[in-house]
Amino acid sequence: MAEPKGLMKPVKMKKELAAFLGATELPRTEITKKLWDYIKANKLQTKTENGKPENAGKFIVADAGLLPIFKNTKSTSKSGKVTDLTGLKAGQTINMMQMAAVVGANVE
Repeated sequence: MAEPKGLMKPVKMKKELAAFLGATELPRTEITKKLWDYIKANKLQTKTENGKPENAGKFIVADAGLLPIFKNTKSTSKSGKVTDLTGLKAGQTINMMQMAAVVGANVE
């Protein structure tokens, strides 16, 4: 059987994400799935920026579990867009489109 490649290849996670997910290595696809499972199970989506959780919408509310992971995120995309969540506080939100940057910032 061929070795997993690309998004299916397990990657080493930074300590905050590893502790949150209970594993040291997972494929990026599995990391994203587990984060979304947590977000949905805890009703951490909202339709408005910094709104109250309502389990729907494009914003994700940072709770105590997600905050250490989100705060690791400071990156620049290929297009030059900066995603800096280092100053995020509990109860504030991120846009769901920032999840790729969050995962990327939390793997080695």
